[in-house]
Amino acid sequence: MTQPFLAAAIQLTSGDDVAANIAQIGPLVAEAARAGARLVALPENAFFMRREGTVVTEDVSMGQHVGIQWARKAAREHGIALLVGSIRAREEGSALPFNRSVYIDAQGEITATYDKLHLFDVTLPNGDSYRESSQAQAGAQAVLLRTPQAAIGLSICYDLRFPALYRAQALAGAEILAVPSAFTRPTGQAHWHVLLRARAIENGCYVIAPAQAGTHPGGRETYGHTLVVNPWGEVIAEAQSDAPQVVFASIDPAQVVAARASIPVLQHQRSIDGVELVELTA
Repeated sequence: MTQPFLAAAIQLTSGDDVAANIAQIGPLVAEAARAGARLVALPENAFFMRREGTVVTEDVSMGQHVGIQWARKAAREHGIALLVGSIRAREEGSALPFNRSVYIDAQGEITATYDKLHLFDVTLPNGDSYRESSQAQAGAQAVLLRTPQAAIGLSICYDLRFPALYRAQALAGAEILAVPSAFTRPTGQAHWHVLLRARAIENGCYVIAPAQAGTHPGGRETYGHTLVVNPWGEVIAEAQSDAPQVVFASIDPAQVVAARASIPVLQHQRSIDGVELVELTA
């Protein structure tokens, strides 16, 4: 069993200037490293938050992405694992880019990527409309990353509403569920905490959720409240304002074992093959 280690989730207020976002991220990553964090996680759209309908300047290949180039160097210099919550990564011949998480190890090497499975095509009750599928294509594969510290299930934002993804990762051995996000303010106020706590409880996992916070170009507002939840469903660390900041939490894999021993839902999991429909008539 691995030993406890310090993790850091970074909250950002990213805009549509990649260089300015890197300038915001750099000191926060350095702060996390100085404090002894072994794993540092950034939110969704860490290097670029565009307003709806504007030209996207971030759609480049992984090798050309300025933010990823910076992140690889930062991980190597600080000796940390750095999870870039997401970038827009274009593959050769693809019509649209992917919304992609990128895990970079302490040597600065890209060791895992995950393309967002569930795209945010939603019209909220207040009339705000989002059509992520017009700007990105969905991924096709869940990803579980085994690191020297812990096994990490990768996901992005709207994925949070699809519990089957996290159950599959937990059954495969996940100890941490990473949920980098840019939740809207209305949906965050209603659902952020309860969904993250539910994913932790039902899988006996830590949840690390770095978030975008505040007002972005074009007036888009995100909820913030970057947080970490333990395997018993308790919020053990949380950002208390919309300001960019680092949230620290100690991760102890032994707590995963203890939570799953107390309520062994993963052992009791049964496959569901269809649903019996019973219709009543008046």
